[in-house]
Amino acid sequence: MLLRALCVLLCCLAGFAQAEPASSSPHKAYLTLIIDDLGQNLPRDRRVLALPGPVTAAIMPDTPHATEFAREAHRAGKIVILHMPMDPATGPYAWHPELPIEELQKRLNAAFEKVPFTAGINNHMGSRMTAQPAAMAWLMGELQRRHKFFVDSRTSAQTVAAQQAQKIDLASVSRDVFLDDERTEAAIATQLQTAIALAHKQGSAVMIGHPYPQTLAVLERELPRLKAQGIDWIDIRQMISVRSNRAMAGHGKDGVYR
Repeated sequence: MLLRALCVLLCCLAGFAQAEPASSSPHKAYLTLIIDDLGQNLPRDRRVLALPGPVTAAIMPDTPHATEFAREAHRAGKIVILHMPMDPATGPYAWHPELPIEELQKRLNAAFEKVPFTAGINNHMGSRMTAQPAAMAWLMGELQRRHKFFVDSRTSAQTVAAQQAQKIDLASVSRDVFLDDERTEAAIATQLQTAIALAHKQGSAVMIGHPYPQTLAVLERELPRLKAQGIDWIDIRQMISVRSNRAMAGHGKDGVYR
């Protein structure tokens, strides 16, 4: 009887030991990177194309090299998005709350013409504009019609852009971490580690940076080390698929945008 009980116990322990690695295996941690404000300086912007992975190129329409750089980025295999100016941004393409829908559409059409090969858009500035439910609802419907996705840069806590995208199930994601609000290599490296930690915590993180010399220096040094830190660097389309249009904890509750 004692021998039989001992055998049963040993079998149970063996089964537990076999099952343990599967249950304790680490979950996936995904990171995606968008670089904003491109199209102003070709030598500088080409450093972005040379980054070792699927960086998304967000190109401003009112820059001298917008069209040329969009073509270069497309040839380099990068995903191109329109970095759409929104109030308080100014200029011929910028959206402002007082503009009628007809003028918003005219400016959006012109911006898309200036930046070819776009797969989607994100907002440049836009703290006032992205808080306008009617305009954001119209924009999401227009992007749905054009088969393009939306990235909410979340330049304001009052944004309703991602919320309006979610309502019509438009493919979209929201930014989690700005890399370079403070333009020092030390601060940017810290923000990158913040994004990595967040990706491990919630499964994914969306980073936005700019083509500042300090940002590019940190990215050139640190991005090749992501795999060793347990991070899968994926492109923006893959991130949209991973998140399945659900809001992260910092953006809403139970997957629904606030």
